[in-house]
Amino acid sequence: MNLKNEPNAILCVDDEPIILISLVQELKRKLGHQFIFETAQDATEALEVIDDLVSKGTKIVLIVSDWLMPITNGDEFLIQVHKKYPEIPSILVTGHIEEGIFKKVQQEAGTCMIIPKPWNSEELLKVVRKLCYDTK
Repeated sequence: MNLKNEPNAILCVDDEPIILISLVQELKRKLGHQFIFETAQDATEALEVIDDLVSKGTKIVLIVSDWLMPITNGDEFLIQVHKKYPEIPSILVTGHIEEGIFKKVQQEAGTCMIIPKPWNSEELLKVVRKLCYDTK
């Protein structure tokens, strides 16, 4: 639930800066200034951003992560997040997917959906809105 006095954030994680910028711009254009948009280019940076936001009292309502990233792939990153912050929903956005990854990330990280790159804007927004506004 997006409460007026509660700053809510969406974290976007992708190792390709152009994809990250495009994703954030699209979400901002469609969702306006209802959320704080944070970005990270790898799992380590993303975990630091999450810890920082949580320590400031900012509620993270969604993580949108790429799957294929250097050092730590998106599925492993989301599993790490889920162990520490199980209440944060996530979406995996990827142009590459290996057999069985969705089942793994769904079971171990609670990931709600995998959206293929290039993403369909309407599909992405529908999922983002559902997850951001239906959170408790």
